[in-house]
Order: sequence, then structure tokens, then C-alpha cells
Amino acid sequence: MNTNLALLLLLAPFIGFLFNIFFGKSIGKTASGVIGTLMIVVSFIVTLYFFGAITAKPEGIHISLFDWIQISNFKVDFGFQFDQLSVLWLLFVTGIGSLIHMYSISYMHDDENMHKYFAYLNLFIFFMITLVIGSNLLVLFIGWEGVGLCSYLLIGFWHKNQEFNDAAKKAFIMNRIGDLGLLIGIFIIGSLFSTLDYATLKTAIAGATDLNMYWISAAAFALFIGACGKSAQIPLYTWLPDAMAGPTPVSALIHAATMVTAGIFMITRLNYLFDLAPDVQNIIAIVGAVTSLVAATIALVQTDIKKVLAYSTVSQLGLMFLALGLGAYEVAVFHVITHAFFKACLFLGSGSVIHALHGEQDMRKMGGLKKVMTITFVTFLISSLAISGIPPFSGFFSKDEILMVAFEHNKILWFIASLASLMTAFYMFRLLYLTFFKEFRGTAEQKSHLHESPTLITFPLIVLAILATLGGLISLPTNSWLNEYLAPLFTKVATEEHHFGTSEYMLMLVAVIGGLVGIGIAYSKYIKQNLVPEEDEKITGFAKVLYNKYYVDEIYDSLFVKSINGLSKFFRDNVETTLSSLVFGLGKVTNEIGFQGKKLQSGSIGFYLFAFVLGICAIITYLFLAQ
Repeated sequence: MNTNLALLLLLAPFIGFLFNIFFGKSIGKTASGVIGTLMIVVSFIVTLYFFGAITAKPEGIHISLFDWIQISNFKVDFGFQFDQLSVLWLLFVTGIGSLIHMYSISYMHDDENMHKYFAYLNLFIFFMITLVIGSNLLVLFIGWEGVGLCSYLLIGFWHKNQEFNDAAKKAFIMNRIGDLGLLIGIFIIGSLFSTLDYATLKTAIAGATDLNMYWISAAAFALFIGACGKSAQIPLYTWLPDAMAGPTPVSALIHAATMVTAGIFMITRLNYLFDLAPDVQNIIAIVGAVTSLVAATIALVQTDIKKVLAYSTVSQLGLMFLALGLGAYEVAVFHVITHAFFKACLFLGSGSVIHALHGEQDMRKMGGLKKVMTITFVTFLISSLAISGIPPFSGFFSKDEILMVAFEHNKILWFIASLASLMTAFYMFRLLYLTFFKEFRGTAEQKSHLHESPTLITFPLIVLAILATLGGLISLPTNSWLNEYLAPLFTKVATEEHHFGTSEYMLMLVAVIGGLVGIGIAYSKYIKQNLVPEEDEKITGFAKVLYNKYYVDEIYDSLFVKSINGLSKFFRDNVETTLSSLVFGLGKVTNEIGFQGKKLQSGSIGFYLFAFVLGICAIITYLFLAQ
């Protein structure tokens, strides 16, 4: 039964993909959207079954479908592993995925290729499920590459716009850089332990007495490079903001609940390996903290509503990596879950605004929308409070855990993370005030058509806002259900290292005050002073540096793109000419030999017999001399 249900969980989205690809256009837009959504709902229902099964059977469920690869003592099977970690990921991948599919039925209804959109969205979920439930690193790699392919298809979905195509290619290529690191890590692990199976690998590491720590650290670092690409950490983060080129529900799916969390999932899954590489863990923590701060500073001045949320995602992912680097895996998972709730709500809320304004994304041309878009405004406000770390919303609990663990391990990293959190509160309420408060700054035509979004859009917003409010209850500071649930996966639980006392409550107070300060500064600038960001050409000073994202894209363009183009041009203009001359020269020699050789074909039998005798004599002479 478990095998059949596991296959149903996995194949339902794939069936939806096939159906929409082959029949979606003929059955109509709404029908294709409904079928695509129902397939994800089926996967969500099956996930609920496995959640109950794992609760009753904490040791997990392992399903082996068939032997895949066997070379000497190296064996890999194609199997699934259901445990606390995979089931938690499945819950928000399929649960939030179902809401995003439902939302898309209305959001994408006017698109001529709606059936193709739902096919790609279903395929994306199929590969994400593969990544999560795989019992070994090779099955994970299939899902890992699959979500990369689908992100390319979805980011460049509106392919008639060349900028969107460029964004899709950028995401695909930068992820391939990270994926090379992932492959190297997989090869090292396979070479060291002759297995890629999670359970076998964990047993082998636990029972080993002569581990090669150099190669284990190398493997951990290579895997971390893979995670940097997929989860957008410095220096491989610049693809994610450009991924906003895709439809807004795609942004919600990729940036909230699925693809970008794959790196956190992989490191958490291999926590027993990373615990053996403390130097690599330090690098992870530092990169995470720096990424969080850098992305937060860029978000401070962006004017595209989706770009602000994109850099917010990069920043929040940085906090998750900070927790991973400090060994607080369950805290990172906690923030992944709460982030999935409030960030999906924020992206879908921005989509509701963009839908009402017929494609407008510039916050300078918004304002006053709370009067006509009450549901969108309230849900956006709740999620903004959650991401800002204001109690009692979910983000307060998960961010506070990260800051508390950081304070115990490294005060500098705690300060960086706290500063990034303060900035988060500022730029999120800057977005909120510019979008929903004061007077509308768009055109008269836009103003005349302003309205709340349809029910299929607002219902997912309401559900996600409720989850963003209550989601923190799964891991309260003094009674964490989540920590107990995840306990079988880890050798230690980071939050058990401290007991709540005066200092812990002071840290919580400092975090809340920091969030309120950020909100207060935004209120002073954009409500009291009624400021509106300047036009692009008027931005000067350091704000211009931030607005242009530290010119990192330009630096990459000069260092890599232009140099590779120059090298290609050199080979085209020089080496290619030489090779062409050589190839054509050989062709001319061959033609000349053939032209002279054809003269021997005279038709004279006597001449042919003479040539035959000469050949026999030559062969006999060679054999005689050889002896």
C-alpha cells in the first residue's frame, strides 16, 4: 500500500503535466487549470497520509522500487524515503503548491498558453517531490536538475520578451555552476563510502573509525556550493531577483516553498556529514549572514514590488544558512516553514496588486490601494508583520530562534543578522506604505478600473495569512512540537543548548524593538513625510550603488561574459581560419589523388594483371623480410 501511495503522490503531478501538454489546449483554459490543480491536491492528500504514518512510525518508511546501479560493491537503488524531514517538506510543497495552482486559474486566465503554464507548473511539483522523497543523492539529483529545468521554462514563460528569455538563461546557467559543485560532492561521497543512500551513509559515518576528514570537508564544501546556487547565496545569488520575469505565481512557488529551499533541505538531510566539517559550517554561517545583510541593503531602495520581495527572499535564505552553519538544523527548518507561509502570501499579494493595475509593478505608481483592495491589504499587512518578526506572528518565533542561536555562538554574526532583520522591517513597510497608503499615483484609467481580486485569488491569500499568523505555534520557545518531531534526525537539538532566562527574554525584546524601529522609520518617511522614491535618473550617491545592486551583474559581465565572448571571437577569427585552411587543404590533396588515381582505371585487363602480380610480389617480399 505504501508503495502504491508513494507512486500516486509522485505521479499525480506528472499525469497532470502529460494531460495538459497533449489535451490542455483542446479542453479549454479553465478545465486545464482545474485538472492541474486537482493533481496537486491529490498529492497533498497522500502527503497527509504519510504525515500520519510517520507520526505513528518515527523510524520512517523506506521504499525500494528497483536496483538502479551496481558496480562491484557500489550499489544505488531507485527508492523513496519518508521521514520527518521529507514529510514536512512535502506538506508545504504540495499544500502551498495547491493554493498557488488555484490562484493561477484566475491570474493566468487571459493567457493564450495557460494549458502549457499548468503543464510546466505540474512538472515542477513532480520534480520537487522527487527531490524531497528520494532515498539517495542520485534520486535527489534528478529532482534537483528537474526543478532547474522547470524554472527555466517558467521564468521564460513569456518568451516573446527577450529580457525574460535572458533571465531564464541566467537562472539556468548560474544553477549549473552550483550543480557542478553538487556533483563533485556526490562523487567524493560515493568514492569514500561506496554508497549514496542516506540511511546507509549515516550508518557508515557513525560506525567509521578512520574517516578521512580532508575529503569529508571537501565533499561538504562542494555540496555547499551546490546549495549556494540553488538557494541563491553569495556569489551565486544574482539569478533569483531576475527570476521575477516569470508570472507572479511562479515567483511564489519558486521563491517561497520549493526550489530555493532545496539547498537547505540537502544540507539538513546530510547534517551528520556537515557536523564532521566544522570549518565548512563556519563558512556556511558567514556566507549566510553576509548574504542576508547584502540582500537586505539592496532591497532598501528597489522600486519594483517583486524585486523587493525577491531580495527579501535572498536575505531570509541567508538567515536559514546562518542557522545551518551554526548546527541549528531544526531552527533553519522552522524558518523555512514560516517563510513559506508569509512569503507565498506576499508574492501572491503582489500579484493581486499587479493584476488590479494591469501589469504595473513600480511602487511609485501605486498608493491608496487599501481602500479598494481590503482583503489583499489585510493579508499583506499580516505577512509583512510576520516577516518583520513582530509577535505573535510566525516569523517572530523562527527569526528569534535564529538570532538567539547566533548570539550564543558568535556575537558578530548575531549583530549582522539583527541589522538585516531591522532592515527587513523597514523595506517591507516601505513597500506596504507606498503600495496601499496615501493617494493613488497611477493613471486615471488605472484608477477607474481598481478593484479587489476575484475569489480564486483572495482565498489562497486568506489561507496563507492565517498560516503566517499561527505557524509559529509549531515551535514555541518553551514547548517545541517541531523540535520533538525532528529529533530522530539529529544527534543534538540546538535549542536545547540554552534555557530561557533573563538574557534570552532580553534578546527577544531587542529583536522586537529592532523590528518596530524599522517600521517606525518607514512610517516617518513614507507616511508622515509623504516621500516617494525618485525617478531612476535622479538617484545619486550610495543609494545609486544599492539601486544598481552593487554593480555585481556588471562585474560578472566584465569578468566572465565579455572575456568568454572575446575568447570565442579570437578562436573564430584566428584558429577557425587556420583550421578551415587545413581542412580545405586536405580536401584538395584528396581530390588531386583521386583525380590522378582514376587515370589508372584504363580498362586494360593486361595492366590489371600486371598490377596484381606486382602486389603479390610486394607482399611476399615484406613477409620474407619480416621473418
